[in-house]
Amino acid sequence: MTPRFDLAPGVEVGGPALALVSGPCVIESEERALETAQIVKAMAHRLGLPAIYKSSYDKANRSSLHSFRGPGLEEGLEILAAVKEATGLPVYTDVHEPAHCEVVAAVCDVLQIPAFLCRQTDLLVAAAETGRTVAVKKGQFMAPDDMPRVVEKIRESGNERVVVIERGYSFGYRNLVVDMRSFAQMHEDGILVLYDVTHSLQLPGAGAREGGGDRRFAEPLARAAVAAGADGLFLEVHPEPSKALSDSATQLDPERAEALLESVTALRRTLLAEGPRV
Repeated sequence: MTPRFDLAPGVEVGGPALALVSGPCVIESEERALETAQIVKAMAHRLGLPAIYKSSYDKANRSSLHSFRGPGLEEGLEILAAVKEATGLPVYTDVHEPAHCEVVAAVCDVLQIPAFLCRQTDLLVAAAETGRTVAVKKGQFMAPDDMPRVVEKIRESGNERVVVIERGYSFGYRNLVVDMRSFAQMHEDGILVLYDVTHSLQLPGAGAREGGGDRRFAEPLARAAVAAGADGLFLEVHPEPSKALSDSATQLDPERAEALLESVTALRRTLLAEGPRV
């Protein structure tokens, strides 16, 4: 049986409403962060979705040494704190090193473990010991039945507030494929699962200095994931995706993001009204 708890204050996961994690991939500036956070807040309010603002202070796993990584830990946390104060939204970011976890937890409500670090025991334990919710990106190399051992590291460190983010599997060269069976498989292991819409659209390494992607498939994949039982969506939004300094090929503009969320929210209501299938 899957748990039910607050991912962050006022943002329940495991209940009837889809939890929403949204924002630009990386912090570009305080002005851009505040602008996007207000967009996310208004969009979530119109749709009746509990929302968390997400953005990264450092994207450590980049395709090129010249790729934009973000403002770094100190400035990034100052910007996330400003977003939290200005909007009232909880905030969520990545951590890459055990030493960063306690510092990040002083500002952020959710600490995310990046996909390529999802088996790093010291990082998982350090994140768990902050008491904040830990969101683990399932690595592209991990099967659904690999994840209980990852989740156990966090729970056995004294933290029951853990979710897994499904973002697809490596399939051949520069392609990711989402196996919709994974939601049911991880639910059977008592794990809540959010679906990462935009990162599953990536074509890793396909760009000259950053990964490519194909946002055409955002809507069908999001609808399929919600139908398969996703407990929430991770959806990166940017006011001008073509100008984004990271993941410009996969982030969605606000209008498209809201239309997608409206569609999957209606689907979720239909599924709940039908009740469980035998």
